[in-house]
Amino acid sequence: MPQSVHTLPYNTIKKMMQHYHTSLTTTPQGAVFRAKTEHAVITAYKSGKVLFQGGSPEKEAGKWTDATVNTSTKKENSTGKPQSTYAPPSTLFSQSHIGTDEAGTGDYFGPITVAGVYVSADQIDTLKKMGVKDSKNLTDATIRKLSREIVKMNIPYTLMVLANEKYNKLQASGWSQGKMKAMLHHSVIKSLLKKVEDKPLEGVLIDQFCEPAIYKRHIASEKQLLAEKTYFMTKAESYSIAVAAGSIIARSRFLDEIDRLSEKLGVTIPKGASKKVDQVIARLITEQGEDALNQCAKTHFANTTKAKAYL
Repeated sequence: MPQSVHTLPYNTIKKMMQHYHTSLTTTPQGAVFRAKTEHAVITAYKSGKVLFQGGSPEKEAGKWTDATVNTSTKKENSTGKPQSTYAPPSTLFSQSHIGTDEAGTGDYFGPITVAGVYVSADQIDTLKKMGVKDSKNLTDATIRKLSREIVKMNIPYTLMVLANEKYNKLQASGWSQGKMKAMLHHSVIKSLLKKVEDKPLEGVLIDQFCEPAIYKRHIASEKQLLAEKTYFMTKAESYSIAVAAGSIIARSRFLDEIDRLSEKLGVTIPKGASKKVDQVIARLITEQGEDALNQCAKTHFANTTKAKAYL
């Protein structure tokens, strides 16, 4: 059986686990995860080694091994500039810049939302005093409140929503969720750059969900190029107030969409992809038929199959 072994950064392995979350199988001892796709079985070990074996292992390995090293861990040199092409200089966080983030990618129900926000240098302290920070550390009520306050400040932003029906069509046509996210971020950035073309701009920072080389490959497949001075960083919302603001706006819209779906379907729609989600799926299939899922869920998630145990 053909196979290949690669040593990858742990952050890349975590992203792989998220990417393959619908294909996970029993994890062997000493491994972080194992996933099975049509091309290969992927086993990632705690040591950082990743084994690809099967009919076409390089098709899966190529998604990860041609990427650059996790740029958020790169150190700066004596000039204060990052050693990696895509790591942001530390000065960016106090300068005028754009930040983008997304919500809804790991949730079975609801769309993917992506928001980009332009923050000028003189607005950073104001936003920090308002309580703008990583949305993962905020309650839903606070996220909604802050989102309204950010919008009231007339801060330039762009928000895009990938509805479930469109998501499922793209997925069925061969688009990975990673490509969908890359194109959403890219479209948000292009839109926002037009809105702020007369304003000072030191760079664009994307909350990193895949390696930069993979992101570039995704947008290149649609004949798009990376915007000038674009940077990538994991957990960027903890450093950049623009990314944090984007995270809040994206999350707030996702919450609104979940509420809308709950009202439309007549059942409280849970977030995430837990057993509770499986039970709600089963109820919807029973009451409205499986076709109803196409309008409100990411149907390729494993939850669709798991839910049938409750029927």
